[in-house]
Amino acid sequence: MTNDSISTTTVAPTQDAKELARLAKQFPVRDGEKAWTARDVRDVADELVADIDRLTAELASADAELSDLLRNSGDGAGDDQADSGSSALEREQELTLVNNTRDMLAQTQHALARISAGTFATCESCGKAIGKARLQAFPRATLCVECKQREERR
Repeated sequence: MTNDSISTTTVAPTQDAKELARLAKQFPVRDGEKAWTARDVRDVADELVADIDRLTAELASADAELSDLLRNSGDGAGDDQADSGSSALEREQELTLVNNTRDMLAQTQHALARISAGTFATCESCGKAIGKARLQAFPRATLCVECKQREERR
């Protein structure tokens, strides 16, 4: 999924209160939880948009850092093996950071798209409610607790 595949305007800035209220009514909740409100949805969407902005900036910075590391990787012609190993480790760490940031950005964009689609609070595995409290704490969640536990046991 690319950065441009889902617009950050999918939900937050453009949808009015009526639309958010309509979407909120579609989101299931677990027993004992209060129903989603337009305000709840707006708060989650605003958080996701802020995360997208932050992650996009982090990704640009990390990409630039990685490019510098890769460009300068051949500069140490006189370096010993320890210096070369250290440089390789630094490149690997930066590459891991870039990949993790890309994954987090894709998950965040997916969560925002799920709000627009009306599927936000529904487990992608079993179709049951994920749980309002879980989603307010971790809006990128796509699985209910039971399905997530099952997935982690594999």
